[in-house]
This record gives sequence, structure tokens and C-alpha cells, in this order.
Amino acid sequence: MIVTFSNQKGGVGKTTLSVHVAAELARRGQRVKLIDMDPQHSALDWAEARDGAEKPSLFEMEGFPKPTIHKHIQSKAAGFDWVVIDVPPQVTALARSAMLAADLVLIPVQPSPYDVWAARETVTLLQEALVFKDSLKYAFTINRQIVNTALGRDVRTALAEYADVPTLETIVCQRVAFAESAATGQVAQELDPTSTATQEIVALVNLIETL
Repeated sequence: MIVTFSNQKGGVGKTTLSVHVAAELARRGQRVKLIDMDPQHSALDWAEARDGAEKPSLFEMEGFPKPTIHKHIQSKAAGFDWVVIDVPPQVTALARSAMLAADLVLIPVQPSPYDVWAARETVTLLQEALVFKDSLKYAFTINRQIVNTALGRDVRTALAEYADVPTLETIVCQRVAFAESAATGQVAQELDPTSTATQEIVALVNLIETL
């Protein structure tokens, strides 16, 4: 299964979700590879922080900031149960290639009107990909919701304007554990297996496994 996290807007938490989903799948005994397509190698920076903390690898990682991943995905995915692709914002060619490589495209969206409006560009790319790959599955996933607000419900209503793209039920909130994970090269599940952040990632992966 190949999962691409993509949004043309920056700052929506694609790398955080990519790393945490890959880690959760690995914790479940799956063979996982994360492909970092960002020329600024955000996910690889996380892995470097992990190496610096002398933590063992949770999954295999590879940098591939080229718009040809769809042409190489079969060889890169060989031997793995799951491949997670982290796509940078604003680079259309990379996003298009990553969508064509995927079985499932997840579009992280923050609960703000600006994110809803900005999603249109990503949805357009998705529609183009579907012309070539009609088996492609896809959905919005609400991320970085401010805790104890109704913004998640409001953004779900706003995303309904994209009638052909469903929104996953699980919401991941903005939590200190995710910021700490970036600094330490760990994931929320390691920092505190019982935390709400961990529970949200577990629930998200539970849902992804059913898609």
C-alpha cells in the first residue's frame, strides 16, 4: 500500500503525519519505507535528529526530490508492506508524480478558511491524476486542530464544497508532543504511549488500514 500525503499549501503538517503514520505502521510489525520528496528534506532532518539521539531506526527512509517517483515506485516499494510519501508544497510536478505513484492520497487540511480555499489547487491535481489512475483512493484529513474548539466541525462543513472528496472522521490536533517529536527525532508514541497525541495517530492509522 502506497500512501501519499500531499497539499500544495505549506504548514499543514504533512511531514508530521507522514513520520507518525510510518512509525505507527512499523510499530504494528509492518515493513515500512518513507520517501521524502521535499528538496528541503524535512523528514530526513527528523531522521538525522533521531540518529543524533542514538535511537534505532523505526523504518527505512529515502530522499527522492524528483518528479518521476511514479516511474520508479514499483522497484522502490519492493519488499515493503507500506510506502509513505511526503510531498513538499508548491511544487506541482512532484505532487503530480506522487499522486500517480499512490494507492491512497491524503490531503491534510488545517481547520481554517484559508486552508479550505487553498485546497482547490490540490484537488485539481488530484482530478488530473484520476484521469490516468481511476483506482486511486483519496480523502481530506483534518490536522492541527486547536484543542477544545469546534473548528474541526466547521472545516468539515466547509470542505463539503469539494463534494467528490470525502473527509476522514479522525482529527489530529495541534499538540506539544508533535513539536517535541520534530526536535528529538522521536514520535509521540515513543514520548508517551498513553498520550492523546498517540491515541489520535493510532486512530488515524486504524482508519487508513480500512481504506
